[in-house]
Amino acid sequence: MSRRRRRRRAEKERRQAQPAAIVREAIRVERLAYTRTQAAEALGISRSTFNRRVLPYIETVEMPWGARLIPTDELERLLAERRRPPRERIRTSRPPGRPAALAPDIVKRIRAERAAGKSLAQIACDLNASGTPTGHGGRQWWPSTVRAVLARQSPPDSA
Repeated sequence: MSRRRRRRRAEKERRQAQPAAIVREAIRVERLAYTRTQAAEALGISRSTFNRRVLPYIETVEMPWGARLIPTDELERLLAERRRPPRERIRTSRPPGRPAALAPDIVKRIRAERAAGKSLAQIACDLNASGTPTGHGGRQWWPSTVRAVLARQSPPDSA
């Protein structure tokens, strides 16, 4: 008989020799037990992470067929011990994203040229020819940049 077969047979005999049930006293029971998969889902982690990082720290109920069940009270105790207080969020008064860095007179010029009927490409060529700097230090003006200025900047009348 091979070594592997003997080892498997010995493991099977050892499992069958264990007591049929392990009884624990519970003070309060909401649910009897979680499986490892259910416990991992309840914590929002993978089953392998649960097996490696959580399971060694909690009491489990081992069944004769090899399954390990996790009582909910044990899981809640672990969560209560390990839970950190939430960090306070930093309140910012400014909106998220890059700050607007384009001078209002350039926005007025772009709006006026667009109202006069110029295309986005013509406006970009005029801005490049006059040496007008872009808002965030780009090398040149592009039609898409002009379109973004027209779409994002509020008209001077409404502010």
